[in-house]
Amino acid sequence: MEVNWQEVFFMFIGGLGIFLFGIKTMGDGLQKSAGDRLRAILDRFTTNPFMGVLAGIVVTILIQSSSGTTVIVIGLVSAGFMTLRQAIGVIMGANIGTTVTAFIIGFDIGAYALPIIAVGAFLLFFVKKAQLNNLGQVFFGFGALFYGLELMGEGMKPLRELQTFIDLTQSMSEIPILGVVVGTVFTVIVQSSSATIGILQSLYSEGLIELDAALPVLFGDNIGTTITAVLASIGASVAARRAAAVHVMFNVIGSTLFLILLIPFTSFIVWIDQFLQLEPAMQIAFAHGTFNIVNTLIQFPFIAVLALIVTKLVPGQDVLVEFKPKHLDPHFIEQSPSIALGQAKEEVLRMGQFAVQGLNESYEYLKTKNKKNAELGYQVEDAINNLDNKITEYLVKLSATQLSAQESERHSILMDTVRDIERIGDHFENVIELVDYQQANKVKLTEDAMEDLNEMFTLTIEAVSQAIEALDANDQALARTVAEKEDLIDKMERKFRKKHIVRLNEGRCTGQAGIVFVDIVSNLERIGDHSANIAEAVLGIRN
Repeated sequence: MEVNWQEVFFMFIGGLGIFLFGIKTMGDGLQKSAGDRLRAILDRFTTNPFMGVLAGIVVTILIQSSSGTTVIVIGLVSAGFMTLRQAIGVIMGANIGTTVTAFIIGFDIGAYALPIIAVGAFLLFFVKKAQLNNLGQVFFGFGALFYGLELMGEGMKPLRELQTFIDLTQSMSEIPILGVVVGTVFTVIVQSSSATIGILQSLYSEGLIELDAALPVLFGDNIGTTITAVLASIGASVAARRAAAVHVMFNVIGSTLFLILLIPFTSFIVWIDQFLQLEPAMQIAFAHGTFNIVNTLIQFPFIAVLALIVTKLVPGQDVLVEFKPKHLDPHFIEQSPSIALGQAKEEVLRMGQFAVQGLNESYEYLKTKNKKNAELGYQVEDAINNLDNKITEYLVKLSATQLSAQESERHSILMDTVRDIERIGDHFENVIELVDYQQANKVKLTEDAMEDLNEMFTLTIEAVSQAIEALDANDQALARTVAEKEDLIDKMERKFRKKHIVRLNEGRCTGQAGIVFVDIVSNLERIGDHSANIAEAVLGIRN
């Protein structure tokens, strides 16, 4: 019988597309059902590498993507929320979590794929409740996953008659390393190990590949899945590159060990199959799960060694912005409130330095339009928000202790200053967003407008820096200088608004450029006000 290869190809790529869409839709639905608290789960429950493994498993099951979990981890390590050792634990857990998809596929419910899609579509389109919508997304993705697999399975059936394919599978049985290469390359192309393992399960279920050829392909799939993290780390921070390197090392080491032990591992899967009477697809799922669990158990005791190796391989500073507080020791609150106040002040000063850094990044972004300045600015603003919560919480606990009149005054100043610095963070973030808008809409500011902004930015950065210095040294002369600069900033704002109106009337400025210019000027003026508030607190002037 003549094979219609066009139909085979179309069914395979169409099925693959539906499968990938199903995985993504199901993962998105699960993520929304989880309340989008995945970052919080990873931040809170990774106190040590073991907890990191558990958190990695949970988050990966929720988003159905080990690569997605790795990307979140990269962000947390870069931000200083997580150490490299904790991140390695999460990456190990992510590899275990991703095997759940293979087990789901192992339950052969392809015949019910279309009714499941119908239920999902009904919940998505005819039910308004958000939780049921999310559930509909999960159902729709779940059904699409199986429907895509069915199509791929149908498309691959004629391969049993293709001599080239028969020769390839025989070669993979005889030369296991060839299977590893095939699995790696295919996963690199598709960028989803779940998809390639799903295809492997279909091939094995159809009797198109033997177990001793399928297992090396499985090992290669696990190596290939690291490509997403590698691509995400190109041009990224040192932490990102180290996390990607760990992901690659972990899977390559595991695949090498299992390739050496291929014969006993194959015998083990055959023995398990005789004992449990597994379906072919479930055999591959069981092999996949065993590979990742055993690989984690073997390498878990060597997390410190892995961290040391990648630190040597990728030298440099791995934390760009350290989010976590450094000085807020809770023991001082009860033992010595006076020392606790001093600790809180140190953290407030650190928060103030972040405000200066963020303002500088927003200024550089305005001048250079370099996205790295924007990314760093947003990170700094996140750090300020985090410190705002932690310092305020610390100061509230401190207020419940016995403070002298002088200490109470210092306490009030710190509470007010934290609020002012947090607002400075909001305003420089607004500036970054305005430059984003300028970039997206190709808005061009005139040379006069840029000169005005340069002048006002320089003065505002000086005011913020000097306000923090005045707070640090309790320097009243410097605080008075800040108050004078705030008056100049106010006058600048009024003057520059008038100049903008003149430019607008003369047709030298567009309406969109005016929005960007006036809003940046307004945000800088508000930053000036908050600098003056800090200075007035130093001077003993209460608003």
